[in-house]
Amino acid sequence: MTDLLSKPVRVINVGIEEFDANIRASGGVSQHVQWRPPAPIAAATLRKLMETETARNEANQEALQRLQRAKPVLTGMGVALDTIPGMAKNLFLHAGPPITWDHMCGPMRGAMIGAVLYEGLADTPEAAEEQLASGAYRFAPCHEHATVGPMAGVVSASMPVFIVENQADGNRAYCTQNEGLGKVLRYGAYSDEVVKRLKWMEEVMYPALQKALQASGGIDLKNLIAQALHMGDEVHNRNRAGTSLFLRAITPWLVRTATDLETAASVIDFINGNDHFFLNLSMPACKASLDAARNVEGSSMLVCMARNGTDFGIQLSGTGNAWFTGPALVPDALFFAGYTKDDANPDIGDSAITETAGLGGFAIAAAPAIVQFVGGSAGDAMNYTLEMYEIAVGENGVFQIPALDFRGTPTGIDAVQVVRKGIVPFIDTGVAHKDAGVGQVGAGVVSAPMDPFIKAVEGLA
Repeated sequence: MTDLLSKPVRVINVGIEEFDANIRASGGVSQHVQWRPPAPIAAATLRKLMETETARNEANQEALQRLQRAKPVLTGMGVALDTIPGMAKNLFLHAGPPITWDHMCGPMRGAMIGAVLYEGLADTPEAAEEQLASGAYRFAPCHEHATVGPMAGVVSASMPVFIVENQADGNRAYCTQNEGLGKVLRYGAYSDEVVKRLKWMEEVMYPALQKALQASGGIDLKNLIAQALHMGDEVHNRNRAGTSLFLRAITPWLVRTATDLETAASVIDFINGNDHFFLNLSMPACKASLDAARNVEGSSMLVCMARNGTDFGIQLSGTGNAWFTGPALVPDALFFAGYTKDDANPDIGDSAITETAGLGGFAIAAAPAIVQFVGGSAGDAMNYTLEMYEIAVGENGVFQIPALDFRGTPTGIDAVQVVRKGIVPFIDTGVAHKDAGVGQVGAGVVSAPMDPFIKAVEGLA
C-alpha cells in the first residue's frame, strides 16, 4: 500500500463520466469505461435467462436470418376496407399498443376526429368527438392488422394503402400515403384543409399511383433503402434520398399510365415537395420483414416497437402477440417557432419499426444531419449507432453505413441485452403538439423507456 501511494496513480473509472473528467482536470491519468448497471430483474428470471442462453442465442439467430432474407417489394395499392385483413367500416386503426378513447392523447384524438370527418360520418369536429366517445366505433393497433402508421397512425376504411409483399416468405404489410409535414392528420390536425388534402390523395393520387405500380411490376424497396443509406438518409426522420429514388422509379410509369398529363404532373409535384413521402414505404418494408421473424420459440429479438402517445409497447419474436408496455417519453427536439418542450406530446407512432429493423436511429451515423435537431454533431451520430451494436443480435448484410467503412447497420434488438447492459434503443422522431388539432411542432430524438423491456424479458422467462 505504501508503494502504491508513493507512485503516480492511474485510474480505471467505471460508469460516471464526470469522475473521469475531474481526474483528468487535476492532472491524473484515467481510462473511462462506458458501463451502466443492468436493469433490475427478479432473481428467478435471471436464473432462467442463464439456463436458456444457448437456446435463446440460436433462436435469435434464426429470427435474424428471417429478417435478413426478407425481400419487401411494393406491389400495388388498395382501399383499406378491401385490402387490410380484418378491416371494417366501423374500425379505426391506430399506432402503438392497444388503447381506449379515454386514454388517448390529444394528437391521437385529433387524428380520430379527422378520420371520422374524412369518412363523412360526422359534419363537425364536436359531433365526431361525441361519436368516438360514445363507443360507436372500434379501435385496434395497426400492428394487429399487418399495418403500420406514422405518428397517430390512424387508418379508416376509405383510405388508400400501399401493399408491400415480402417475396421471400409471402406475407404482406400495409401503410397509408404520406401527407407531408405540418398540419396533417397523423399529427392530430383535422381542419377542412387536412380533410381536403386526404380526399385529393384518395381521388387523384391513389388511382394514378395504383395504375403506375401495376404497370411497373413492383418496386424493390430493400434496394431503394440500401441506396438511400449511402445518400444520407436513415429512412425514418430523413427520407429525402429515398423519396427521390422512389420518384425516379415511378415517374416513367406515372407518365405512361396517367389519364392526362396534368394528373401525372400534380402527383409528381406532390411527391417531389414532400421529402417524407418515402417514410410510408420504408415502414411497411420493415413491417413485412419483421413479421417474417415472428414466433421463433425462445427468441428475445424484437419484432415490434411502437408508441400511441401514451404508452410505449414492444413485442418479441418468442412471445407471440403479447404487448409489453411502459409510459411513452417526451422527445428532445428542435421546436418550431413559438413552441417549447412543454407543448410536446410524449412519443407517438409506429415509425420506430424502422429502428426495430436496424434503420432510423440505429443507422443515424449514415444521416448525421438528423442530430442537428438537438444541437448534436456528426460525432454524436456515430456514437449513437456504435452504442446500438451493443444491443443488436447482428449486423445487416445489405443496409450499410459509409462512415463506418460500410459496416452493416446494427440489426435485431435483443431485449435481454437491453436489460443486461442498461442500454435502451435510440429513436429519432417527429413531435406532435399535445393538444388535438394543432399538428406538428418539431422533430428530435428520444430513448425508449426501460420498463417494457424488463416486462418482456420477464414474460419470455
